[in-house]
Amino acid sequence: MNLKGKMYYHVSTDMPRKWTKLDQDLSIAKRLWAEIECEPFDRNSSEFRNVAARYRKEVFPTKAPQTQRDNEKELSRLEAVFGTMPIDAIKPHHVKRYLDQRGQVAPTRANREKALFSHIFNCARAWGYTDAPNPCAGVKGHRETGRDRYIEDTEFFDVWEKAHYTVQDAMDLAYLTGQRPADLLKLNRSDIREGSLLFTQNKTGKKLRINIVGELATLIQRILGRQHSVMGGDAMLQNGNGQRLSYATLRSRFDNARKAAGVDFQFRDIRAKTATDTDDLARSQQLLGHKTRAMTEHYTRNRKGEKVEPLK
Repeated sequence: MNLKGKMYYHVSTDMPRKWTKLDQDLSIAKRLWAEIECEPFDRNSSEFRNVAARYRKEVFPTKAPQTQRDNEKELSRLEAVFGTMPIDAIKPHHVKRYLDQRGQVAPTRANREKALFSHIFNCARAWGYTDAPNPCAGVKGHRETGRDRYIEDTEFFDVWEKAHYTVQDAMDLAYLTGQRPADLLKLNRSDIREGSLLFTQNKTGKKLRINIVGELATLIQRILGRQHSVMGGDAMLQNGNGQRLSYATLRSRFDNARKAAGVDFQFRDIRAKTATDTDDLARSQQLLGHKTRAMTEHYTRNRKGEKVEPLK
């Protein structure tokens, strides 16, 4: 594997050398590299690691890049435990023991790894590796409590003032549109059409058109007024060095600003602040792209607290 600029390539050993583009993200690049270098999986072997290899090859590419990155970490942990076991030899008590031991360190991650295991097992059933019942059925995961962090205006501006201008642009865009970081980072200038900002959400595929008016119009003009880089191409958010702003750069610069400001909220909490600050569930549901009102209510209910009138 060879890194050229920001892109990873597979380089053949025979002459003339063949360069095959992989991906800018190292975890995805590793998987694509492995598909080229490694021997194909054995369709007759029912070991978990073999089924996992097929899952990587056939199912991973259908998922969003961030989900692939998360799944790669989760799958590596599952393979370390279940790798050599035949898929139909894995029983509910094995899953329960894994949950208990992993949950001592990271209960939420243990739940996500169990969910991935369950999906892999269902795929194994569909592919004909086993007809055994899913061992995850009936195994209760760890209790989770959703995030309820509400960002006060003063906290938001404290971080904003300490941040690099690229993070300031990203924070303002996140707050005014309510979109996820991944959807902001892939946004292009060409996504401005007929006075609207067009989004296709990575997670759900939901398409949104947000009217460019008010403060959003001022923000867009501020961003477009910055020097446009040829290297950055059509990217709405660029890193200041002539390239599209990456998630790693955004996170690093945001963490530095957060530390300097002495504030502990996460970038993803900005989306919840947007939903809460509208004071209108119907509008929040549309802006966030939620399918149901109940999803939006669950998302905002515990962030700021319900406003009620006193007795007298």
